[in-house]
Amino acid sequence: MIPSTAEGFHMHCFTASDGTRLAYRDQGEGLAVLCLAGLTRDGRDFDFLAPHLPDVRLIRPDYRGRGASAWSGAETYTVPREAEDALELLDHLGVDKAAVIGASRGGMIGMFLAARAKDRLLGLCLNDVGPVLDRAGLGRIFDYVGRHPASRTLAALADRMPATNPGFHGVSRERWADMVSRLYTEGPEGLRITYDPALREAFLAAFEGPAPDLWPLFDACAGLPLALIRGANSDLLSAATADEMQRRRPDMIRTDVPDRAHIPFLDEREALSALRDWIALIAP
Repeated sequence: MIPSTAEGFHMHCFTASDGTRLAYRDQGEGLAVLCLAGLTRDGRDFDFLAPHLPDVRLIRPDYRGRGASAWSGAETYTVPREAEDALELLDHLGVDKAAVIGASRGGMIGMFLAARAKDRLLGLCLNDVGPVLDRAGLGRIFDYVGRHPASRTLAALADRMPATNPGFHGVSRERWADMVSRLYTEGPEGLRITYDPALREAFLAAFEGPAPDLWPLFDACAGLPLALIRGANSDLLSAATADEMQRRRPDMIRTDVPDRAHIPFLDEREALSALRDWIALIAP
């Protein structure tokens, strides 16, 4: 176990089937909720949400190549491999079934799990992601993934966040400072990303050629309690795609969080209301 210096609980590790050492946080009791982070992020992606869900067990892995997990090479940074890691973590913990909250990349993994191992899922909540990813949002990710920021300090980067995240409104500087401290480390050479730079190679390779049809992954969620939290100003998940998701799943809990783009922090009033309604469907 590796002591955490920030959250007040311990970080743990296990070894995946290919020998890669993977880190995770495991806190609380009750309904097992597997929290899957965004592309370049780790379990800290859910720090803002965690205090608002005291009555569940939050399991928060760091994907391979991110956070405190070992780097394993670009060829392993794929949705299928990361989905397999998630199942192996549940096996390691003796958790037969879990609800999944998937933020961005984590939602893609969640939909893949619905197609690959539906019997292990109790439900799926998607944070600003769906089966169609808009090119504007993808282009923005292409620009920054795998690259160290130009700002030299965390403070300077926090100051720039409102300008570089125009879809977010009413976010305090303290929140931006909290965010950048989870995404980068500050050292003599400036700011450094907290993940393997080879993730860029893997991400770009995944989007070469025509876009795959991912609607079958979404449709594989049939029968699972489903929720969608969308940033109202999102450049990755369009309102049209969210509407089609709702048409296919009229029972899907949906909220569009005002003044948020990709991705909501999940502690917004609208996001928390949707999450609690979704959890009530799973564990009434």
